[in-house]
Amino acid sequence: MTTPFLSVRDLHVSYGRAAVLHGIDLEAARGSVVTVIGPNGAGKSTFLNALMGILPARGQLLFNGKPLGQLSLEERVMQGMALVPERRELFTTMTVEDNLLLGGYRQMRLGHANWRDGMAEVYALFPRLKERRMQQAGTLSGGERQMLAVGRALMSRPQLLMLDEPSLGLAPLIVKEIFSIIDTLRQAGVTILLVEQNARAALAVADTAYVVEMGEIALQGPAAQLAQDVRVVDTYLGTTTPLAVPSP
Repeated sequence: MTTPFLSVRDLHVSYGRAAVLHGIDLEAARGSVVTVIGPNGAGKSTFLNALMGILPARGQLLFNGKPLGQLSLEERVMQGMALVPERRELFTTMTVEDNLLLGGYRQMRLGHANWRDGMAEVYALFPRLKERRMQQAGTLSGGERQMLAVGRALMSRPQLLMLDEPSLGLAPLIVKEIFSIIDTLRQAGVTILLVEQNARAALAVADTAYVVEMGEIALQGPAAQLAQDVRVVDTYLGTTTPLAVPSP
């Protein structure tokens, strides 16, 4: 049996005395896209923040065969994890290019002499960023800011890329472009953990899906299978017709 690239067992997260996540189990194979969908307040973003070490958590976390429990956020970054938060967290008074350079910190720390070369790859994925490379990040449109946030994360050449609501507040054409990039990254071998309220888009790009409700896993399985599940269709797809998801 193949060992999962990311393994989460019995994860519990609380804010003070308020329990938010209750015994979450999740696995991700190397090079796969795993999506977590669910309603607002279900604990999806909390889950990513716990994995990244931003929030304290109880449970077993294994990444690439190594335990994460005692590692700080910075140490998890150095292990090859990257999170693109919902609010993007860009340095708005700095240029696009400087934001990207900051994303290359891990590669620089690892002693890779050509770490700046990652910028050309980011610009190939997001040509608009190259056009606006000397603009301040705060002057970008919402879609461009999301591209920059993803591009900055990619500068670290992560093995696991975690995306928190990448489609939030974006126009449909930009959402389509972002999800096309997700599929391109999967084909390049990047493992992606995608938290997303746009269940239709998430299930269409993912290999495996988990539905989180009230801090617990309510459903899980292949994305194509969950896209046909009556409960998922009625609750998250807003239609009575199952979603046609192509096989990976």
